[in-house]
Amino acid sequence: MNTLNPTALHNIGYGLYVLTAREGDKDNGCIINVCQQVTDTPLQIMITVNKQNYTHDMIMRTGRFNVSLLTEHAPFEVFKHFGFQSGRDVNKFEQCEVEMRSANGILYIPRYTNAYLSGLLNHAVDLGTHTLMIATVTEAVQLSNDPSLTYAYYHKHIKPQPAAPAPSGSTGTTRWVCQTCGYVYEGDEVPDDFVCPWCKHGKADFVKMEEN
Repeated sequence: MNTLNPTALHNIGYGLYVLTAREGDKDNGCIINVCQQVTDTPLQIMITVNKQNYTHDMIMRTGRFNVSLLTEHAPFEVFKHFGFQSGRDVNKFEQCEVEMRSANGILYIPRYTNAYLSGLLNHAVDLGTHTLMIATVTEAVQLSNDPSLTYAYYHKHIKPQPAAPAPSGSTGTTRWVCQTCGYVYEGDEVPDDFVCPWCKHGKADFVKMEEN
């Protein structure tokens, strides 16, 4: 297998990704939306990672990671699992049907992805809330020809959306959706002190959805 497939490099240039890392016997992952090729020789990529992510800390200590590019077939459950839970508290991979490791020993996500890259960290730049990481690509593997998932497609087709107002006189549970992450709260009103369990935003980020 060609470990630096140019098609994989092309695909990985835009979209939404699952970033994975491993430290000791612990695997972890999170969602990122920046991954770009920056040089040809040596072949290097740039990613940005939120400092609050446990995956960020693991990469800074180990210097290694994988990036899996999601496809349009990825369900919202993938984002709930990798985007809105802390790897300090849960095993991000306990529900994965297949666990596959690249040559660097780190898990990549074979389902709902069309390519993955493996990176060896060269340089890190502090951007305040995020860290910009420059890494040498050690593997670039094409997995499928499924269309890559863009941020616009995610917002339009995957993330839960506020619905139209319910018809007059309808009954049922009132639902409120977080505009940041898509978490749905059920109840007559969102409590003033409510904090979203996924993204930690408050009541102001919730809008009413259609009653059932």
